[in-house]
Amino acid sequence: MQIYNSLTRRKEEFKPIHEGKVGIYACGPTVYNYFHIGNARPFITFDVLRRQMEREGYEVTFVQNFTDIDDKMIRRANEEGITVKELADRFIAEYWTDATALGIHPATVHPRATEHIPQIIALVQRLIDNGHAYASKTGDVYYRVSSYHGYGKLSGQSVDEREMGASERLDVETDKENPADFVLWKAQKPGEPAWESPWGMGRPGWHVECSAMSMTYLGETFDIHCGGKDLLFPHHENEIAQSEGATGKPYVHYWMHNGFINVDGQKMSKSLNNFWTVRDISKKFDLEAVRMFMLSAHYRSPINFSEEQIEAARTSLQRLYTARDRMRALLSAAPERDPTAEEQALLDRLADFEHRFDAAMDDDLNTASAISVIFELVRDANAHLNEQSAKAAVSAALNSFTALTGVLGFAQKDALTNPADEEALPAEIQAMVDERAEARKNRNWARSDELRDAIKAAGYVLEDTKQGQKVHKNA
Repeated sequence: MQIYNSLTRRKEEFKPIHEGKVGIYACGPTVYNYFHIGNARPFITFDVLRRQMEREGYEVTFVQNFTDIDDKMIRRANEEGITVKELADRFIAEYWTDATALGIHPATVHPRATEHIPQIIALVQRLIDNGHAYASKTGDVYYRVSSYHGYGKLSGQSVDEREMGASERLDVETDKENPADFVLWKAQKPGEPAWESPWGMGRPGWHVECSAMSMTYLGETFDIHCGGKDLLFPHHENEIAQSEGATGKPYVHYWMHNGFINVDGQKMSKSLNNFWTVRDISKKFDLEAVRMFMLSAHYRSPINFSEEQIEAARTSLQRLYTARDRMRALLSAAPERDPTAEEQALLDRLADFEHRFDAAMDDDLNTASAISVIFELVRDANAHLNEQSAKAAVSAALNSFTALTGVLGFAQKDALTNPADEEALPAEIQAMVDERAEARKNRNWARSDELRDAIKAAGYVLEDTKQGQKVHKNA
């Protein structure tokens, strides 16, 4: 597999530290609210990375954390008159509602920051002992950025260029040695949760939590660290500085970052009234369509979210479900006999489809090309399988389809649903719709018109739109 490594800024062949095993750390949500579509992209992308690694035979340890102590969490908990833990418990449960609907598998481990305070304190003390951190008079502990000569190697920003990211959520300090230094441990303020430490009552800074949790489960050096591009600086840059400052070893071999999401061509923002949580979208669409939408573009490319794009993804998904259900129906009545020469040729093409799928996925997780291969497989199966096809041929086609869609994490349910839509088209109508799309692609206008008339005679109206064919029952 070739991976684009954000650290080296080039594609590299993936070579695991331990043969046959892969350790992956993915930054998870801060659980003070429902997660939004920007969060959903890395959750989906790196779930697929893990699945493809497993398809290729690796034993994967996948770690995704929950940040459950944070300024925003404290503020919201105080507003609601509940504890931070109660708030975290609530939104971790809500995370699972949306993540499950998006088809995201549970990680091997889901560590919570508050359950790793001893490891965090030990890491901070280690940095102090190594001269990379210092305690202030107020009980805060800071990382001494000037002490780490590799600072900026991930983001390309030097110490002098370092800006305090809004995501750090730091107050104005007066006792730092250098404005570029960042907080590792925060002294307790009135009304805040806190833990005992050598520097007094306090709580961890955001960056150090991920360093401590990742190394707890994956070791001081591990294979892959991934997350959204927005985390590259300062969060991931600071993780490297902390971790390597403590251990003297390389922290991570491969860094992977997904691109941004815009909404209707603009940056997502509450002030622009275009801020979408996944829970919002679930009221209009089956979230599997969101997954299809996310994977229809390369993970490093920026993508533009719109309801039209999700509807187009839902239409594509329905085609897959229709093809799958047709193969299941054919399999139930398929004759037990040896494949014909034509059927054997189909079996050979199925092997080629799987090879091409893996080649696309091994090219820096090119899910867009992998999806194209699946639709080629579907078209081939639709064209060459029928009621007389041998069971071995039908079974092989269905098995290949299930394996490849399983890696991408869709078309695995009983049926695709849509809260805002009528019930799905009957299989025979959807088959005609799919065949008409293929006829139009091949400029076979006569066959296209025949199928339109047949669909109309069956009681359905077909419209050609910019998003593709749309079909609804004739009122």
